[in-house]
Order: sequence, then structure tokens, then C-alpha cells
Amino acid sequence: MIENQEAIATKQLVDAVVEGIQEKKGVNITVLDLTSVENTLTSYFVICDGDSNVHVSTIADSVEDYVRKKVADKPFHIEGRENAEWILLDYMDVIVHVFQRPVREFYSLETLWADGERSDIQNLF
Repeated sequence: MIENQEAIATKQLVDAVVEGIQEKKGVNITVLDLTSVENTLTSYFVICDGDSNVHVSTIADSVEDYVRKKVADKPFHIEGRENAEWILLDYMDVIVHVFQRPVREFYSLETLWADGERSDIQNLF
């Protein structure tokens, strides 16, 4: 029962992250479900991209706001705010990666974590 409640809470967190990304027109949203992959540090990656340093920062801020309002959570750790080419928001069970497009293509996390179940979220515009 507790495991099921944790899974529901994690799914709500993923949904809040996606909404926060969409609110600021983040694009190419991918959710990688890593729950069936052994030896991972997290359950989900949520990956998206923005067009500039300002856009990436704005998306990351929006994710923080949405998650705080929808599920009353805050990141355990944040990296990348200084140059805003890749901002990582670590919510423990969900790690959010907000990239500038060329940086996302270079690191290609979707390829590195191809064992996870991939869901691509359609762009809203």
C-alpha cells in the first residue's frame, strides 16, 4: 500500500514538472521511466529544451513554482543556474533536465538511458 502511495506521489510530481515546463513553452519534453532499470539513482528523468539562457532559467523557475504549488515539494539540489545551458533540478525520485537544444543533443540522455520507458509529450504550440 505504501509503495503504491509513493508511486502515485511520484507520478503527481512528474505531472507538476511537465505542467511547469509547458507553462513557459519548454519544448521536446521527454519523460524517461527508470523504475524498471536496475541501479539507478532516481525513478524518472524529465527532459526538455529551451531556446536561450533566459528561456532555460525561466522554465526551471516555472518548474520549481508549479511543483511547490501542486505537490508542496522543493528540489533537494539544483545545478547549472550560473550559465543556464543545462539546469538540473533534483527532486530525488524525479530529476529534471532543462537544456538549451545544442547541449541536449550533445549529451543525448535519452540514448544513454535508453533502457528506460520513454514517453514524449506533444508540444502545446
